Amino acid sequence: MARIVTVAAAQLGPIQKAESRESVVARMITLMEEAKAKGATFIVYPELALTTFFPRWYEEDRTKMDHWFESSMPNAATQPLFDKARALGMAMSFGYAELTPDGHHFNTSILVDKAGTIVGKYRKTHLPGHVEFDTGRTHQHLEKRYFEPGDTGFPVWRFAGGLIGMAICNDRRWPETYRVMGLQGVEMVVLGFNTPSVNSQRAGEGMEDRLFHHRLSCQAGAYQNATWVVAVAKAGTEDGNHLMGGTLIVDPNGKIVGELPHEDDGVLVHACDLDDTVFGKETIFDFKRHRRTEHYGLITERVGVGEPLGR
Repeated sequence: MARIVTVAAAQLGPIQKAESRESVVARMITLMEEAKAKGATFIVYPELALTTFFPRWYEEDRTKMDHWFESSMPNAATQPLFDKARALGMAMSFGYAELTPDGHHFNTSILVDKAGTIVGKYRKTHLPGHVEFDTGRTHQHLEKRYFEPGDTGFPVWRFAGGLIGMAICNDRRWPETYRVMGLQGVEMVVLGFNTPSVNSQRAGEGMEDRLFHHRLSCQAGAYQNATWVVAVAKAGTEDGNHLMGGTLIVDPNGKIVGELPHEDDGVLVHACDLDDTVFGKETIFDFKRHRRTEHYGLITERVGVGEPLGR
C-alpha cells in the first residue's frame, strides 16, 4: 500500500527589513490555507522564514542584531501559525534565527506535528560566508558572524508517516548532509534556503549558474540516497538585494517533479509516495551491500585538502 505524504513547498517572496513578524506570519497562514485547499498535509517554509535575510548587513556590535532572533518558539508573533496548523491538521517545517537561553545563536529549522507540537529541531551545519566586512565582495554574506555552526548533526525523525530529515540552504551543497541522513533510511529531506542570485565573489556567476548548482545539488542528493527532497526558497528583492527562487520537489530518482516559476508567495503541492524510495535503497544504493567504509577514512580525518595518497 502506498505511503503518500502530500507536501506543500511554501515559497515566500521578499520580506523587507521593516516588515513585522506578524505580517509575515499572516502571509504564511494564507499559504497554509491554500496548501490545505490543495490537499496538502505537510507544509514546508524557507530558511529564516520570519525575517529578511539580515546577514547581508554588517554590525560591529553583534548584540545589536539579536532582535532578528527568536528566544522562544512558539512566541507571541508565531503562535497564530501554530494555532492555524493545529486547526487545519497540518504538519509543518520552517526556519528561523534561534537565540538559546544560554546565549547561543543558530540558524534553525523545526518539525511541527499536526497537533502543533515541535517534535524535531535542526541547526544549520555548513555556514557559508565570512566574519568580517569584506570590501572585495559585491554584497556581504555574514552568516559566520551572526551564527554558530549547528550542534545537532543530521538526525532523522519518524514523522508524517515516514522518515524525515532537515537541512538548511548551504547544507544542500554538501554530499555528507544527505549521506548521513541516508544512512538512517531517510525518505524525505526538507530544506529552506535564501540564496543571493549573484555570487558576491564572482560577478559572472549569475542566476542561471546559481539555479543550475541548486538543482544539481538537490537532484544528486535525492538520487544518491533514494530520497525525496523538498527545497523551498525565500525569493525576490529584499531592500534592494535579490534572492533567487527555485522552489522545487525532487523524486528519489533525482527527477524534478515540480518547480515554482516565480519569486512571489506561492505553494507547490505534490503527493509524494515514500515507497518510491524503496527500489533505490534495495538496489544500487543498498548501503549495507555496497559501501566500503574501509576506504572512506579521509572524509572524517581531514577537513581541508592534504597530501595525495598515490605516488
